[in-house]
Amino acid sequence: MNTDLDMIDTLAAHGERRRDRRAFFKAAVGAAAVGAGAFLVSQQAQAQTTLTDADILNFALNLEYLEANFYYYAVYGTGIPATSITGVGTPVVATGGQKVAFQDSLLAEMAREIAEDELAHVNFLRSALGSAAVAQPAIDIGVSATSAFSTAAQAATLIPAGATFNPYSSDLAFLYGAFLFEDVGVTAYKGASALITNKTYLDAAAGILAAEAYHASMIRTTIDQLGGNPGLKASTIRGDTELVSAARDSLDGTTDLDQGLAYVSSGAGDTSNIVPTDGNGIAFGRTTGQVLNIVYLNKAQVTAGGFFPAGVNGTIRSSANNAPATNG
Repeated sequence: MNTDLDMIDTLAAHGERRRDRRAFFKAAVGAAAVGAGAFLVSQQAQAQTTLTDADILNFALNLEYLEANFYYYAVYGTGIPATSITGVGTPVVATGGQKVAFQDSLLAEMAREIAEDELAHVNFLRSALGSAAVAQPAIDIGVSATSAFSTAAQAATLIPAGATFNPYSSDLAFLYGAFLFEDVGVTAYKGASALITNKTYLDAAAGILAAEAYHASMIRTTIDQLGGNPGLKASTIRGDTELVSAARDSLDGTTDLDQGLAYVSSGAGDTSNIVPTDGNGIAFGRTTGQVLNIVYLNKAQVTAGGFFPAGVNGTIRSSANNAPATNG
């Protein structure tokens, strides 16, 4: 599709990242904090004024469907149980994933733990929503050259245009796929939590946010331990994470928020960047629209694409409009 080709061209142009983000954020932390909060409120206020807590939880449920199926396939070779995908709408069974032949037993154990956590998140949100829970939408976690994973990898220039990226083919490929999801999941819950009014739901969202942050740190730490080895495209694996980070950043707006694993230089020497934070040590969040920009693999305002070829289910369906204005 033309939109996919445009997206690939756009992301490929963002291969060069600014360095030393922590210093950048620290210098601008006051303005950034105010700006980010204003943007979150402004976007939601303009989009609508009647979102319910159920709408927010269903948005999160769609993301959990995606993550749970990726990990479940990687660990067990199948999608999540059929009893966990029904709801409002017609459930679509996730296909196209594969079981990973893990070489590292510790990584296999970690993947199994995350898979079970993600399924538990799905079941918890479905239970909290009751009859309002949306069914699982169509999810693309396949391995063809036109799959969402391959399109994202091509866009980040990890592989050539038209090539295939299979996140189930090796331990490292699995880690790259997990890196793509986990960081986005953390920022999604961070942003969405600001919209929840019910204290019980807010507490639950905070708990899931903490679990997702643990998952992300597990993945980022494991990648960092391999980080000095040659990457798929960059000279090192850490460099590859910067390409993925740049690709995500090119989709979710003009602000450079996302962070890969490249070491940060300071007066005391280089330091790791396991935890992506600002100068105050605070993680950033994304609006629902920004999250959908990434999972739809499109910087424009659309309602489907990428990992959700028919869109997500529920009230919150549209990505943000981050495409540059054109002169008419």
